[in-house]
Parts: sequence; C-alpha cells; structure tokens
Amino acid sequence: MPPTSRPLRKLGFLTIGLFDEADPRRGHESTLEIIELGERLGFDSAWVRHRHLQYGISSPVAVLAAASQRTSRIELGTAVIPLGWENPLRLAEDLATVDLLSGGRLNPGVSVGPPMHYDRVKEALYAETADAEDFGYERARRLLDFVRGKPATDFSGIDGFEVFDDRVQPHSPGLGSRMWYGGGSLRSARWAGEHGMNFLTSSVVKAEGPKDGTDAGPDFAEIQLSHIRAFRAHHPDGDDARVSQGLVVIPTDSATPAQRAKYEEYAAKRTPRTTAPQGPARLLFAPDLVGTSADIAERLHAHAAFREVDEVAFALPFTFEHEDYVQILTDLATRLGPALGRRSPAA
Repeated sequence: MPPTSRPLRKLGFLTIGLFDEADPRRGHESTLEIIELGERLGFDSAWVRHRHLQYGISSPVAVLAAASQRTSRIELGTAVIPLGWENPLRLAEDLATVDLLSGGRLNPGVSVGPPMHYDRVKEALYAETADAEDFGYERARRLLDFVRGKPATDFSGIDGFEVFDDRVQPHSPGLGSRMWYGGGSLRSARWAGEHGMNFLTSSVVKAEGPKDGTDAGPDFAEIQLSHIRAFRAHHPDGDDARVSQGLVVIPTDSATPAQRAKYEEYAAKRTPRTTAPQGPARLLFAPDLVGTSADIAERLHAHAAFREVDEVAFALPFTFEHEDYVQILTDLATRLGPALGRRSPAA
C-alpha cells in the first residue's frame, strides 16, 4: 500500500438534501439532523449541494444559517453555489451574515458558468438582461472583492438620517480566506490559485488533452492530480494551499445485508459513466467507492490525487434514506477516518 504524503487532517461530508415535494419541510429537517449528527460524530465539516427547480436544496445559505444555530463546532460549506444564479453583491451580504452568526464557520464554495438549461430559465431569471449576462470568472472575482471588503460603491457617509458605507455590510474579516472554488478543469484550478481561493475537487473532471498513447484512456486520478498541482503552482501559499477532495464513498462495515445490496446496486448503475469521457465537455467520473473501510482505505491510499490532499468532503449518494446516511456517516467517522490516519478532534 503506497503511503499518503499528507496525513488526513479534516474529515467532511457532502449532502444534496433531497426532499419530497409533498413534504419539503421534512426533507430539510432531515438535512439539519444529518449535520447535527455529523458534529456529534466528530466530523470537521458538513457541506450542502445546490439545486434549482429540483427537489434539493435551492437556498443553501438559508439552510446553513439554520444549521449554524443547531451546531457549535462543525464547519459549514456549500459545494457549490453556481454563481450564474446569483447577484454577487447580495450573495456577499448573505454569506457574511451567516458567517458571523456561525462564529466564523462558513466555507462558501462557488463555481461559474451559465445556469443549467439556461435557454429555458433565462426569461424567469434575467428577463431584461438575459443576453447580456456574463457568466465567466469575472462574476466570481466580484464576489471575492465584496467578501474581502473592497469598495462596492464610490459613496459613503450620511444621507439625511441614514449612514452608508462603501463596502458590503456586515463585513466578516476571516471569510475571504475561506472562499472555495469548485473546479474540474486545469483552467479553473489555475484561476482559483491565482485569486487565492481554496480548491474543491469532486468526482467529476474534464478529460483534457489527448490520450497518453495507451489503450487505457484517460485516468481520473492522474487528471485530478494535475489540477491539484496546477492550483498550488499558481497559489500564493504554494504547496500549503488548501484542497479538499469529494469522492462518493460508501463504507459498509455496519450496514445490513439489504443496505449493502442497495449500495452495490447504486454504484453498479453508475459505473458505465466512469469508463470513458461523457458528452461534448468530455466529463470523466470517478467510480463510487463501496466496501469495508479497510478496502476503501486501501483504494484511497492508491489514488494519486488523494495522496496529495489532507482534507476530504466525502459525497453522500443522492437517493438513499435517512437511516442509510446515519449508518454511512457513522462508519465514515468511526471506521474509515481512523483507517486513513485521521485523528479525532478531541485527540
């Protein structure tokens, strides 16, 4: 088993927060309960996905505001907020507010690009400016500037009885250093590094460039490794720049036979998309890791990209039941974490 070059320092998890249309409150409550459980189990971070016009969390900042009042230690992140749906100034206000309410535990992850199915939603989202909107990195740069306290206007002072500032209020001084970019390409990795962000990697990368001449095709771990190294090469902190990996990991140590069968079936249905790049964007997916914690630890120690990170936010599968997540999180914290060399917060 190849040794890891970086001992696992932070153990986190990611959830999509699915809900039933007939009872959305119950689904959101389940997500909050999972985050509370994560804190009790000693996880370092809990992250929520972001979905619009679907049955998942559409307002992660609001959900994390609630989570901040039901937890005291665990870091709370978004993975990720697609900025094509957001006004950077207004989002900066919301992020700073929740960060202050949480006591400085917010880790906002963002990405750029047009909203999904933009042609079908643009009239509702940007009725007057749909064809003029810029969905590139400039949107992220504006958000960073606002969060980091750069002026948003050239006016400050008193107007009548009202007092105005030239930067976003409230301002949370430490939040700028806890901004993450979710990227799966070399271009995104470089941009995030150049702008001093942290870098979120996931189970999806772009299979960029030609094959290496072998019949094996592109290798997910090697592509992800190239992104991590490019990010750090362009970051002011160099090799110390923060990277978190978010593979789908499902330990089965305490699972029932029925749960194991469900997990294996879930992974098997998703395996075909991992064998070759998918679609015009040439997206390459990592296989889901299902098995005992000992087996998963061995596979992760052999993963080229995992060996260069010391933070993870393992992704929970989309469609499982609450009790499945309880079992998976318990095994992640009590079995897999120690198998990866991670020490508990109390240690």
